[in-house]
Amino acid sequence: MVNVPTAVWINERGRIVRPNEVAFVDNRYKSMTQLEADEYLNAIRDWVANGEKSAFVLSEQELKGRIAPQNSEWAQAAAEFGLAEYLYHQGKSAASISHYKEAQRLNPDSWNYKRQAWALSDAERDYGTNFMKEVQKLNGKPYYAPRQLPEIKKQK
Repeated sequence: MVNVPTAVWINERGRIVRPNEVAFVDNRYKSMTQLEADEYLNAIRDWVANGEKSAFVLSEQELKGRIAPQNSEWAQAAAEFGLAEYLYHQGKSAASISHYKEAQRLNPDSWNYKRQAWALSDAERDYGTNFMKEVQKLNGKPYYAPRQLPEIKKQK
């Protein structure tokens, strides 16, 4: 998952029917993300009304095609992040910083790792950056991957 707000659709049988994707409940960040909340909310409503027959439910093949393959560095990043969290919650915030940094190095696309680390410290002092500086470094690369929702014709 890139960051919050992110949603995963899981049906009553525990099967993922849509992978993680950006999911806003309103348009407060539309100017930053260019994403309309209503489009996604209407997709959820369609799923609630139509269940497995919803046009927004993905086949197993489509789902597998959208899930990013994992790699060993991401697993190591998750371990580093877990250790950083443990140290921080044990009152050892100074010791946690190197592990947060290592998690970010191993999985530089994880905004969860960055934002959590920066929220628990002085981002400028401890990491030499902050959220807005990092967003600017994207230089046009989308913060969130574009949503892939099918076009549904509106019924009159």
